[in-house]
Amino acid sequence: MNRHDIHLLQQISGYPALTITLPTHRTAPDNHQDPIRVKNLATEAATRLLKEFSKREIQPLLLRLEQLVSDIDYRNALDGLALFVNKDIARAFYLPFRLKERIVIDETFATRDLVFAINRTPRYWVLALSEQPTRLFEGTRETLVEIQEEGFPMRHEGPGGDAPLPGGFGVQKSAHRDERHRQFFRQVDAVLKPFMTDDPLPLAVVGIDRYIAFFNEVSSHKSAIITTMTGSHDKTAAHELGKLVWPLVKANLAGKRQEMLKELDKAIGERKFVSTIEQVWRLAHEGRGRLLFVEEDFHVPARVDDTGMHLTRAEDATAPDVMEDAVDEVIETVLRFQGQVVFMEKGLLDAHQGIALILRF
Repeated sequence: MNRHDIHLLQQISGYPALTITLPTHRTAPDNHQDPIRVKNLATEAATRLLKEFSKREIQPLLLRLEQLVSDIDYRNALDGLALFVNKDIARAFYLPFRLKERIVIDETFATRDLVFAINRTPRYWVLALSEQPTRLFEGTRETLVEIQEEGFPMRHEGPGGDAPLPGGFGVQKSAHRDERHRQFFRQVDAVLKPFMTDDPLPLAVVGIDRYIAFFNEVSSHKSAIITTMTGSHDKTAAHELGKLVWPLVKANLAGKRQEMLKELDKAIGERKFVSTIEQVWRLAHEGRGRLLFVEEDFHVPARVDDTGMHLTRAEDATAPDVMEDAVDEVIETVLRFQGQVVFMEKGLLDAHQGIALILRF
């Protein structure tokens, strides 16, 4: 699951919208109980719905839920599972982070826990360039999940790919093939754009030298590329590709964090920054945040005034008028205004009380 998926889910409304989340397990024997737990939660959800609706009214949703549960592939389970069902859609997501076990029936799908987990997890895109086909993966540490929608995977179906190159006297096949590859990777770049727009993560590009060179030549996403890995990986399984790519991404992310700390020092000298959650909250909501620094595991329960612009810390995160984590809200706000977020090790931002924001103006 990525922000693109979450945005699509958040656009859906209409009661009842059913969300089921739970932790799952990757290996035996712990995973033996996962199917039982999922079925029990689905049964409990159906029972709760039938207390509000007649069976006839809720039948489309119940049928979708039943089919969704039966289609779950527990062999490919990760650390969490999220099910979203209403009368029109049914989606399951295997997630590389743990989720709380809960059933939510509401006007909209419950995406809050997913947003929180996504905000706090090192994530990146992997684009594996190939003719047959080019694949896109969402990466979380070593775990890669292939995107199989919105145009991916993509095959090169034209001349030089699935179709033969033109022949005849005077035709330079190699030049024709190269131009067709440029056109194909330009199409790949266009299909990639909505993913990069909705979820502007670092991008790792994998492929043979020629394909990487063509992609770099035509791509509008060169600034997002954090690392490249050369080689033919047309048939490499996702779990194997993740083991190869993640060390490169991890090393480059560490280097990028150090560069960004230098950028923060410069912004401090130019007085183009703010720190503390109270100041960061206000400036972020004014759309002025360009680059947000947050210490890992930094959380602040808080209250917000009627204007939505001023925040005060709260002691009790469970109180009804208290926001459970203002930091998570700030992260979402900065991203919504096309800013960037970088997480730092605990203690590196002590001088800023755990959070700092470089301003656009």
